[in-house]
Amino acid sequence: MSEETEKLVKNVADSMNNPRLPELVNKLVKKERLKFKDAAKAVYVLWKKGGLELLEPQPVSTLIRYSISLQSLWFWAVTALVVLTIPMVFYVASSPLLYVRYVLGSLFVLYLPGAMLIEALYPRSEDLDGLERLALSIGLSLAVVPLLGLFLNYTPWGIRLTPITISLASFSEVMAVSALIRKYRYYRMRMR
Repeated sequence: MSEETEKLVKNVADSMNNPRLPELVNKLVKKERLKFKDAAKAVYVLWKKGGLELLEPQPVSTLIRYSISLQSLWFWAVTALVVLTIPMVFYVASSPLLYVRYVLGSLFVLYLPGAMLIEALYPRSEDLDGLERLALSIGLSLAVVPLLGLFLNYTPWGIRLTPITISLASFSEVMAVSALIRKYRYYRMRMR
């Protein structure tokens, strides 16, 4: 994208005072005579660089609606991973699904607790980039899992498969819910 196209998009967006995406692209196509593909690409690139703020057509107004929107798809993926991993751990002993159990169990223990803790602590995507999130997720998982084991050691249930699985699933889901709530609060602040 050329600098003049970028300046044009920025000027049109400033004149429209925080426009919605369809309005901005339509104005660039009709008034400024840009091709639709070029206008959409220019708006996207400028938005990704942080030089453009776009409003959603219909912002989500409640936590329930936010939790079923596309912004919270990650939450449902995490919940599905937890729900899928638990039966794999308890019921798959020897079959072709054993390798799926290994993969899901590794994600469940080595990545998920730390990832959900990081999402709860840093809900905004601007706070950390992807590689930092990955490294911190693995590192925090390696710290959280032994702490949960230490806590379980002093309970009547002890350190066995069932209490460890349930405590890891509970910890991951609690952190996911708190991350969802924090992301919603940030989303509401940004929409004001």
